[in-house]
Amino acid sequence: MINEQVTKLKGVGEKTAQQLHALNIYTIEDLLFYFPSRYNIYEMKPLQNFNHGDQVIVVGKVVYPPSLTFFRKRQSRLSFTIAVENIAIRAVIFNRAFAKKHIMPGEIMTLTGKWDARRLQVTVHTYKKGYPAKQSNIQPIYPLNKHMTNNRLKTLIKKAFEQYGQNIEELFPERYLTAYKLPYRYDALKTMHQPENKIALKHARRRFTYEELLIFQLKIQTLRRQKRESMPGYSHQYAADQVNKFINHLPFSLTKAQREALKEILFDMKSPYQMNRLLQGDVGSGKTAVAAICLYAAVTAGKQGAFMVPTEILAEQHYHSLKALFKGFANIVLLTGSITGNQRKEILAAISNEEADIVIGTHALIQDNVDFSNLGFVIVDEQHRFGVRQRRALRQKGLHPDVLFMTATPIPRTLAITSFGDMDISVIDEMPEGRKDIKTYWVKANTFQRVLRFIEKRIQKGEQAYIISPLIEESDQLDIQNAVNLYTELKQFYNDDIKIGLLHGRLRAEEKENVMKQFADNNIHILVSTTVVEVGVNVPNATVMVIYDAERFGLAQLHQLRGRVGRGDKQSYCILIADPKTDVGKERMHIMRQTNNGFKLAEEDLKLRGPGDFFGKKQSGLPEFKVADLVADYRALEIARKDAIEIVKNNLLATDKSFYRLGKRLKEDHSLMETFD
Repeated sequence: MINEQVTKLKGVGEKTAQQLHALNIYTIEDLLFYFPSRYNIYEMKPLQNFNHGDQVIVVGKVVYPPSLTFFRKRQSRLSFTIAVENIAIRAVIFNRAFAKKHIMPGEIMTLTGKWDARRLQVTVHTYKKGYPAKQSNIQPIYPLNKHMTNNRLKTLIKKAFEQYGQNIEELFPERYLTAYKLPYRYDALKTMHQPENKIALKHARRRFTYEELLIFQLKIQTLRRQKRESMPGYSHQYAADQVNKFINHLPFSLTKAQREALKEILFDMKSPYQMNRLLQGDVGSGKTAVAAICLYAAVTAGKQGAFMVPTEILAEQHYHSLKALFKGFANIVLLTGSITGNQRKEILAAISNEEADIVIGTHALIQDNVDFSNLGFVIVDEQHRFGVRQRRALRQKGLHPDVLFMTATPIPRTLAITSFGDMDISVIDEMPEGRKDIKTYWVKANTFQRVLRFIEKRIQKGEQAYIISPLIEESDQLDIQNAVNLYTELKQFYNDDIKIGLLHGRLRAEEKENVMKQFADNNIHILVSTTVVEVGVNVPNATVMVIYDAERFGLAQLHQLRGRVGRGDKQSYCILIADPKTDVGKERMHIMRQTNNGFKLAEEDLKLRGPGDFFGKKQSGLPEFKVADLVADYRALEIARKDAIEIVKNNLLATDKSFYRLGKRLKEDHSLMETFD
């Protein structure tokens, strides 16, 4: 059986086994499914079509006997001339002195290697006498360590095939193989290690891409089903006529994307299962309006609603804007940590006796002395700012309330499916009419004083500005303008009429709140800040966002910072100060200038940075695949997700014999992701 230890393979003793263990290869199956990280593809084509650095196949006649030289410690260089298409080219073989006796003048030789167009030279990887049997040669290159060579690993994998290949089981029903034109698992596995040609390799890779993604999606969908069945929810029998009346009284019309997201959420609210949905949309796309309608729907169904946000300032802003919307419809209260004394007691009493229909607040909502009478619907804004325990504590305040998470961070669909795979996802991907685009400029650091003069003109018109720096204090290792230095420099540059504030992560919570309140009240004209300002503040009067050393930020973070302005009816500006040294850094600046669409930027960011780095650090639960690529294989991911939903919904793993091996594989695979929360 292929789950036996590698020591069962002929020729693998304890020493070799230890070397394989260092590569995380413990069983025969591990060895068979240890895939190459890349392939060197050598193609036979006319000499004139060779490009510098190509991996090539060269066929020609040896002109002179080879010469052998030695250098350094026991290193050798074997050189000879070979005539190809009546052109003399040089062939070099390193550290294989024994090859000298195999290469004779007048013989036809087939060489594979790397082409150097400047020297008319091929650095030889393999050689053989005679003409090639085929027009291309594909060599798998495996991820290795210092104890294992590529050829030795290839030999061990070949032995494993010879001894255990007959035990490789097909996982998919025949109809899947036919519908998607996939090769059988045995054939695909053999091709991954011993590819005959590029087309066969492409189909083998396609097979294992789909297999990895389907198994992963089956785990997610199975987990979702288990969670859903273990946590029955409340079916909100809301009053549709009252909800429509509330929508009609709003001072704006909903966009098509808002209506679609609302439809999906209301459908979930009527279901008997607990809702677990993520609503994502760009800054200003109208997520809060959708949230307000859903909160009111819960109220008409006889339930209380809660809206939890990360900062007191944001809670107050939501409270004041929603209080105006709910006037005459629902009783709304605010609960934050700074509300104390009799006022707090009155609010807590209103929550517990159901006098309060909707509660807006910070993490104060989850404290032990907050007792909801009938909590049925919970919204968590900027959900990544809250810990798992905090989110769980709020859910436990009600009898399995429906939960809607919201984020203004546009996440590419492929990452949303994997990172938030246990959630349903709604997307608001269009902006309300009449919203002005933020004008974005990229300038060099030596123009900073011109930027400051521009800010001064905006302040003279009654507007405000942010200036963002990546660091708090000076670093010896990084030559980056920092927030403290910027603050000092601006204090010296401007006169006392322009008030400047400083905000960073090392300030105490109450200090941060105080600075932000002064800025919101226009008592501070320019706020110098680190990225703590990224989420959770709404200052419509702020029209200029300057980001210093902008090349140090990802596109998603730059877009989030840009979203702090453009919230009023005045024209707003984002100025990126950057001197990027890399092509990727320059490309980021160009992309930021070209579009204000957060979802397009997120997709570009994913391409530039890769999925593992998209969130700024390794995302907990983000899977690592052997073959699949979350950027390139997004269509396969969509198909795998659709198939997994159908398989789990219809319980095919248990009821359909053609899915028996796939179900067995899932039961044996213990590499489930962390339980989603």
